[in-house]
Amino acid sequence: MSFTVRARVSARQFAFQHRSMLGALDQSLSLLTAGMSDVRIVDADGRVHSPCALQALLFGTRTPALDATPQPVAQAA
Repeated sequence: MSFTVRARVSARQFAFQHRSMLGALDQSLSLLTAGMSDVRIVDADGRVHSPCALQALLFGTRTPALDATPQPVAQAA
């Protein structure tokens, strides 16, 4: 399958080809970290995904651990 990562910085647009979804996701997250905007991943069927949406599709959404429930803070007397 083919994936195209598209990104923009100022007036310049970039497009990178990848054979794997994971490779496309990795590069799209790197481009976001580098400060590029409009980072999108286009699959072979023409569907457009944001890096976050594709990550959720691949790995599911993260659910908080049960022991991570916020606890009330004790008040100083």
